[in-house]
Amino acid sequence: MCGIAGRILNAPGKVGRDLVELMDAQEHRGADSTGFAIYGTPRDTGYVLRGMGFDKAKMDADVADLVNVIRDHGADLLGDPQLLTDSAAHFCFRMEISDPRDLKAWVADADTLTDRIEIQSCGRSLEIIKDVGGAIAVADKHGVRDMEGTHGLGHARLATESSVLPNASHPFWARPFSDVAIVHNGQITDYFTWREKLERRGYRFLTGNDSELIAVWVSDQMKDGLTMEQALKKSITSIDGVFTFMIANTDGIGFAKDRFAMKPLVVIDHGGDLAMATEEQAVRRVFAEESDVINYDGPSLTGIWGVGNLAMAA
Repeated sequence: MCGIAGRILNAPGKVGRDLVELMDAQEHRGADSTGFAIYGTPRDTGYVLRGMGFDKAKMDADVADLVNVIRDHGADLLGDPQLLTDSAAHFCFRMEISDPRDLKAWVADADTLTDRIEIQSCGRSLEIIKDVGGAIAVADKHGVRDMEGTHGLGHARLATESSVLPNASHPFWARPFSDVAIVHNGQITDYFTWREKLERRGYRFLTGNDSELIAVWVSDQMKDGLTMEQALKKSITSIDGVFTFMIANTDGIGFAKDRFAMKPLVVIDHGGDLAMATEEQAVRRVFAEESDVINYDGPSLTGIWGVGNLAMAA
């Protein structure tokens, strides 16, 4: 039932604002939580971290422990962490850090704290913002409308099999691959089979949400030498279930639809200025003028949209 969306601008701009519109239009598909993946201007060095802690009464101590892990790996804060709390038990954070010696090793050590504090995105460009509630509530709390960039993803979630907490919500970061995020509508029926295989390859999953697995699966295929296009096509025959997913990196957004074509996807493309969503009425929030809508309604479909209408790099 969940709703997904993507947005690509021809030039950097208020991509956060447009994603809020796309997700507000689809809130009826799931208002347990809403999330956004925003791709801003890539930095040459350093990373932005976004995440949450599970007990705001212990916020200072838990953030301090995360900072100690960062410093143990040769990195440091590039400014004061931004901490956000409300009436909920959890808290959210944003921090900028310098480059650790080994990103994968640092992520593994940081993940030892996940019973208390969890990193939800790590990127030179990517920032994932997700929280409980609908699009407007999450946007107001986190300032999403003011976030600028070239492209991004959105998700409205109806929690069916895992926690409603933001850490079980979309978008998911493809841990530990920098700057890769995914949104997904559907269900993976061989989730536990693939999870076991990927865990044997050294990957760690922090939730029971099947969407988290897809992000890592695609990234692992590319790590082994496939292009993004090849990995997307392989997902159709390798992963069982009903699904439409969009996966993004710093270069653009790719998508895949399963063999049964049960989960819709529509797109408006104005010369590389694109909006994609589960429902047509959502993309028309962004393009109010008369526009041709492309309905990707067939089975086993894949595609890639690059920023600036360029081919998306592998």
